[in-house]
Amino acid sequence: MTVADGADVPLSSLRPLKKIGDGGQGEVSTLEGQPGVLYKSYREPHRVAGDALAGLVSVRLALAPAERDRLDASAAWPLCRVVDAGRVTGFLMNEAPASMRWPARDGTMRLTELQYLIREVKQHWQQLLQPTPTERYALVVAFVELVDRLHATGLVIGDLSQANVLWTVRPAPAVHLLDCDGIRLSGSAPVLAQADTPDWNDPLAPAGTVTVDSDRYKAALAIGRMLARNAYLSPGEALNPLPGVLDDDRKIVAVRALFAQAAGAHGTRPGLGQWRAALAGRQQIKLAAAKPRPRPELDPSVIEGPRTRTVIRLRD
Repeated sequence: MTVADGADVPLSSLRPLKKIGDGGQGEVSTLEGQPGVLYKSYREPHRVAGDALAGLVSVRLALAPAERDRLDASAAWPLCRVVDAGRVTGFLMNEAPASMRWPARDGTMRLTELQYLIREVKQHWQQLLQPTPTERYALVVAFVELVDRLHATGLVIGDLSQANVLWTVRPAPAVHLLDCDGIRLSGSAPVLAQADTPDWNDPLAPAGTVTVDSDRYKAALAIGRMLARNAYLSPGEALNPLPGVLDDDRKIVAVRALFAQAAGAHGTRPGLGQWRAALAGRQQIKLAAAKPRPRPELDPSVIEGPRTRTVIRLRD
């Protein structure tokens, strides 16, 4: 069996081995004979919008090979749907990189979720390698670039939270997005009813409503919390990055300005391109919209009045 072509896979052909995840919408299991591939089975298949899931599979297949590899490295994207008697029961996805796990005291391997980056280090997870200020900065940049690429592809992420973004600093700083079946094409219906995470919701958006603009707010939440190591910081509050994370005053001023702007009304929140510029220390210059040049006033009498024709002499 292969998932490379995105074709639907019959449920009867799968041999689930071990449940490794359990959430509100379904379970995640490893598969016999498919190392590195996971099966997410939906708890309520009758509520699944199969066409929306097929659309996400098609998004990946439509990418150029290099971009597809980049997506696979940074997101647990739906590779293909799993079906049973004509009904979609779930989908297959790649397992998160091994570098994004850490050994807990109880002997289990846990995913390196964003929560471990935005909270003070606790006694029971000191085994987890913490980033240096330079690595923390690189993780923020990697997160911004990932969200920016998804938006540029015409996608809305919806639920961004401390549990569905993974990170690592080995061998280099990188991030990885989970729960990608919650993503949708802009203007399209979701695979399942939109989920919101407490303390990660857009306060100006009705419950269950997501847009690129609400993504921008949630991205600002993540950026500010990663920079300050503060799990409850929100746009509109004072952003104080950890010492050494932003290496010059110009970056600090630019990032603080965008974080404050993210608290504004829909349509005023900074896009991810603005965050990239601020984190790079590039000054942003607001350009006024070009004004059309005034049309010249014509004298109708010149065009419509009587005209005197003269003889034009040509050279011999």
